[in-house]
Amino acid sequence: MTSCQTQYLLMLLLSVGVSAVEVQRPRGVPLSKRQFYEEGKPFTCLDGSRTIPFDRVNDDYCDCKDGSDEPGTAACPNGSFHCTNAGFRPGFIPSSRINDGICDCCDTTDEYNSGAACQNTCRDLGRKERESLQKMAEITKEGFLLKQQLIQEAKRGLEEKKAKQADIQIGKKDLEARVEALRTVKETAEQPEKEAKERHLKAWEEQKAVIQMEKDKAKMAEVLSELDDDADGSVSVAELLSHSELDPDSDGSFTEAEAQGLLGGVDNVDSVAFESVWNNIKDKYASEANTETPAEVETTVEEVREPPSDNDSEQYPEEDIPEEEEEDDDEEDEEEDQEDGDYKQSPPPTQTPDKKEDDDEGTMPPFDQETQNLIDAAQKARDAFDEAERALREVDDQVKNLEKEISFDFGPNAEFAYLYSQCYELSTSEYIYRLCPFNRMSQKPKFGGSETNLGSWGHWSGPEDNIYSLMKYEHGTGCWQGPNRSTTIKLTCGKETVVISVSEPSRCEYLMEFISPAICQEPSSLDAALHGHEEL
Repeated sequence: MTSCQTQYLLMLLLSVGVSAVEVQRPRGVPLSKRQFYEEGKPFTCLDGSRTIPFDRVNDDYCDCKDGSDEPGTAACPNGSFHCTNAGFRPGFIPSSRINDGICDCCDTTDEYNSGAACQNTCRDLGRKERESLQKMAEITKEGFLLKQQLIQEAKRGLEEKKAKQADIQIGKKDLEARVEALRTVKETAEQPEKEAKERHLKAWEEQKAVIQMEKDKAKMAEVLSELDDDADGSVSVAELLSHSELDPDSDGSFTEAEAQGLLGGVDNVDSVAFESVWNNIKDKYASEANTETPAEVETTVEEVREPPSDNDSEQYPEEDIPEEEEEDDDEEDEEEDQEDGDYKQSPPPTQTPDKKEDDDEGTMPPFDQETQNLIDAAQKARDAFDEAERALREVDDQVKNLEKEISFDFGPNAEFAYLYSQCYELSTSEYIYRLCPFNRMSQKPKFGGSETNLGSWGHWSGPEDNIYSLMKYEHGTGCWQGPNRSTTIKLTCGKETVVISVSEPSRCEYLMEFISPAICQEPSSLDAALHGHEEL
């Protein structure tokens, strides 16, 4: 209940107990304007436009432009009639409704000359309104008492959070020191591990170099044997010319001069001198063994795959294919499609000489026990460090969350703090609306479908004198060719915490009514007024 409602109820209660005193004034004139209508004196239109004799007031002819000379007749189209409504709320109606046969004023004063059978219902309406306002006052009182409890709980909660924050900060310092100590242990353990691994790798590289050298010598001897057609232990220009792939300029003409140049300017070389020749030709040389063997015809996946025969396609009618076979076929099709995709993207990978040599040389041998022990020790140190660092990150998150809660604006006395980390739902015929105060607002179809974000917490958006009466949630899911969704939460005083309605007054802009005792204001001296006028 607002202060205005409380003041009105007090006035309404007092008005009932005051003896009815008739204040003489023209019909339709409110008491607040009685001084402008003094009988026997000229009347000046309230807009100041003209002055007329007083007997022309309520003469059923409109003299004033503002209609103020005819407050009790329907003569002026822009006039208004004051309903006294003793026992209920006074009010105004357009003068066109005077004597129209319809009872607009509960005291029947608007139908004084129409013959309409009106009954004075003001006292009955006043009684019902007083009961309603009294009920609202009781709710406000109970809600305010609950609010005081919420404030006390918020104070205790804030103290607990601050104490917890202090404890965590102490533990955080210890944890930070532990992380740094474990970092030192880790780095200390990783240094000998690194050195041992490097030694192992270096030994393996040296071993591979020896293996490669032996292979290279064997290959050189093999090529020397292939080129030495007359088996005299040397290679001549004529023997070299039989391998046109060795043409230095690859112009299609391998001349004797070019061959002699490869041999170092001599006509032939023996097995010792051939080593320098081998270094010049080994990248181009094509082994005779490979050239004599028929080249393997590369076939594409499409060529390998046989087209289905007519009999195969008619083996089963389409609707009779067993489900298991269909699933198997689907899996095979997926595999074949993947193979086709791989084939189309790039040609089948060929094994590079380096890869082949690595295969021939084998894989790097396992670490010796001493190296393995260093690796295990370093890994153990890393695991301990990672675990401590992870624990420190979790503590940092706790500190940030606590700092956020402690500094958050939960109202002048933190009365709204109890809403934090809570969610409230309203189910309609089509949707389930979910409000998580200070977090987000969402909408989900009742009979299946994805959730729509109607806005994330923005700020308090009430008027300056009551800023905590409205919540604003912004930047929700965008509407089709429209703005992002947003929601305004209107808070109303009540004993419960519940969502009572959701509407969409404008496209993509939602309005939710939310009852909470946290918004209840301290009641005025309403009880004293009620008890002091019970005799009324």
